[in-house]
Amino acid sequence: MGGALEGLLVVDLSRILAGPYCTQMLGDHGAEVVKVEPPEGDGTREWAESYGDGVSAYYAGLNRNKRHVTVDLSTAAGRTLVLRMLENADVLVENFKTGTMERWGIGAETLLARFPRLVYCRISAFGADGPMGGLPGYDAVIQAYSGIMHMNGEPGSRPLRIPMPITDLTTGMLAFSGVLLALQERTRSGRGQLVDLSLLDGALSLLHPAAANYFRTGERPERLGSAHPNIAPCDTFTSPMGEIYVAAGTDRQFAILCEYLGAPEVARDERFRTNAARLAHRAELTAILADLVARMEYDADAARTMIAKGIPASLVRPLDEVLGDPEVHRRRMVQTVDGRRVLGIPVKLGRTPGTIRTPPRPAGADTRDVLARFGLAAREIERLIADGVVTQHRPSRG
Repeated sequence: MGGALEGLLVVDLSRILAGPYCTQMLGDHGAEVVKVEPPEGDGTREWAESYGDGVSAYYAGLNRNKRHVTVDLSTAAGRTLVLRMLENADVLVENFKTGTMERWGIGAETLLARFPRLVYCRISAFGADGPMGGLPGYDAVIQAYSGIMHMNGEPGSRPLRIPMPITDLTTGMLAFSGVLLALQERTRSGRGQLVDLSLLDGALSLLHPAAANYFRTGERPERLGSAHPNIAPCDTFTSPMGEIYVAAGTDRQFAILCEYLGAPEVARDERFRTNAARLAHRAELTAILADLVARMEYDADAARTMIAKGIPASLVRPLDEVLGDPEVHRRRMVQTVDGRRVLGIPVKLGRTPGTIRTPPRPAGADTRDVLARFGLAAREIERLIADGVVTQHRPSRG
């Protein structure tokens, strides 16, 4: 049985991260995704470590389960070719600089009038209008602009970028959700619509509980490192096994933690009996717990033991340990395709599970096959290649 989105045709004009992440998820669940790149390819093809033939590690993490065609959209013939693809397409995803598609005469308004069932997903940095509308932006820039970077870091330290491109990834996931919402609504109305996302909106959607706290108090959040603004204890401590993250969101969890650490009397201390009291005496509590954790005897399974007892905790683990973890593999979050390890599919469906079928391929690897799929005759395809409107990949020779 195919995936949940089998039969769906997606034309992917997006590049870099948020758009390709969205379309990869659509492809994981069975959609036919045609990735349309310029002749020089998606810029991430050249970002650092490469598997060869223009498939970098970065590109590989975002572009599996797609067919790869190159089209020069700056040419009238290239735009005509995309219009031909859209005749039977269900979804278009693009994240060009705002106004680019309109300048080419294939903006959302034009395409939705011509193809009324099309779901047009547009991703931008700041949206199409407003003081910042139309300006370009990148993940780290949006982390800084949205306040995320200002809150991240140790107390008294400089702001830090979160290492993963969370605003791009979040916006990609929201785009995936938005496309599915529009497709569901189309089953009732028979009409597609614009799905409009910005990296800024995606970043702002992550500001919990920071925004909720600010709306309540009007106070600017402080940098807390690994600590939590609303819960104590909730921090990283140094143990004989290495750094360990320990939290206690309820009074019961705190009592179990103190019992586990061999100091049940700490939970009965008036300074620490409630979460509000613990927050008010955070510094004293942190010092006490740091001493207890440092002196505690642990086994190699300490995190599992603590979690099993009802204590939210984990050793702070490096990536190589995480990706070798039996639980990670049991959940099939590390898979192999074409001899390469990749992250798995997080959404597990019982009857129509997603699958990883094809690896990311070189730019233009499927150009001839894709154009034939859209009804172009061999002679037309060869003329487009000869004119430089499209390109067909030629494998490099080692």
